[in-house]
Amino acid sequence: MDKQSGKDFDRPAYNELMARLAAGDTLVVKSLDRLGRNYEEVLDQWRIITKKKEANVYISDTPIIDTRQDRGLGGTLIADLMLAAFSCVAEMERTFNHQRTMEGLAAARAWGVKLGRKPMKKPRGYEAVRARWAAKEISARKAAKILGVSCPTFLKWVKEQAHS
Repeated sequence: MDKQSGKDFDRPAYNELMARLAAGDTLVVKSLDRLGRNYEEVLDQWRIITKKKEANVYISDTPIIDTRQDRGLGGTLIADLMLAAFSCVAEMERTFNHQRTMEGLAAARAWGVKLGRKPMKKPRGYEAVRARWAAKEISARKAAKILGVSCPTFLKWVKEQAHS
């Protein structure tokens, strides 16, 4: 089960599934957009699964897209057309959702809404630890550990201080 977006096929669980999928297996997917939301990639993956790996695919909410039974040339044509149409719709839906999200974020910023986590306050002793790091007495990793923060947070603070 994937816990990632279907925007592309670079997903660990999907890659593991593809490594295990063998001829005669059936891949059951709830809906086509759960398989993927990129039109070209969905079609490529479909070909890999059905032709190269010789496995079957069943889309449970669209039973017409089912390769478990030979439906003849007409059935294959209809399934391929449905696959293409639904893949295209899934990609368009993802694109529109992304666009609307970006528009909403831009509108929020225009209204002065602060987005993201609140900045972390520098702990007591930060200046002394930063001075030791600047003098190369300790590494950034050691400085972060002393302060009880991550190394990227410590380095971000140093960078912010340098720019102010």
